[in-house]
Amino acid sequence: MEIDGLEIELVRKNIKNLYIKVYPPEGKVHIVCPKQLDESTIRQFTITKIPWIRKKQAKFKDLPRRSAREYISGEVYYFKGDRYLLKVIYHSAKPQVIVNQNYLNLYVRHGSIREQREQVLTNWYRQQLKTELPRLIAKWEAIVGVKINDWGVKKMKTRWGTCNIKARRIWLNLELIKPPLYCLEYVVVHELVHLRERQHNQRFWDYMTRFMPHWQQYQEELNRFPLV
Repeated sequence: MEIDGLEIELVRKNIKNLYIKVYPPEGKVHIVCPKQLDESTIRQFTITKIPWIRKKQAKFKDLPRRSAREYISGEVYYFKGDRYLLKVIYHSAKPQVIVNQNYLNLYVRHGSIREQREQVLTNWYRQQLKTELPRLIAKWEAIVGVKINDWGVKKMKTRWGTCNIKARRIWLNLELIKPPLYCLEYVVVHELVHLRERQHNQRFWDYMTRFMPHWQQYQEELNRFPLV
C-alpha cells in the first residue's frame, strides 16, 4: 500500500484494533489491522498519522550509524553499554574474545578472513547475551506473573524482540547485548507483558508502567543507541 508517498506494509490479523509501527533504522512503516477492515478506513486513519510517521522517520534518520565493518583493530564496538576498541590478535590457539579495560581483544588464527573474524565476535556476543538472559527472564517472570516455555536469540532487522503468545516463546535481538543491560531488561519485560495483553493498547502500557515505571526512558535510550 502507498499513501502520500509512503510505502506501507499491511498485515491483517485476527485482532480488534489497528495500529501503526515505524521501525528503525530505515523507518519502514507497518500497519497491523483486523482482517475484515476495509481499505478506505485504513487509508483515512493512516492519513491522520502521517505527521507522526514522518517525525519518527526523521528521528531514525538522524541516529548515528556505524560504517561497514571489517573486523580490524581500531574499530569501535559496544558491549553492555560501554564503548570498546577492537584489537585483533593473531595466534595459533582457539579463537576467543577477551575484554580488557577499553579493548575487545579478538584472538583469531593467522590468515583469518573478515567473515571468520566476524563469526568469532558474533558467537561471543551471542554467548554473552545467553548468559544474561536466564537470570533476567526468571526475575521478570516472577514480577510480571507469567511463565514462558522457551526463549531464543537471533538477529532481527526491525524488532528488538518478539513473542509467540500461543507457544509462549520469546525471541530477543542479538544486538541487545550492546546497549546497557537495563535496555535488555526493558525488552524482556515488554515481551513478557504480551502474555498478559496481546495488543499495544492502554492496558498493555498500564502493565508496563506498573512493572517497570521508567520503561519509557529505557525505550528512548534503546532507540537512540547507535545502529549497526
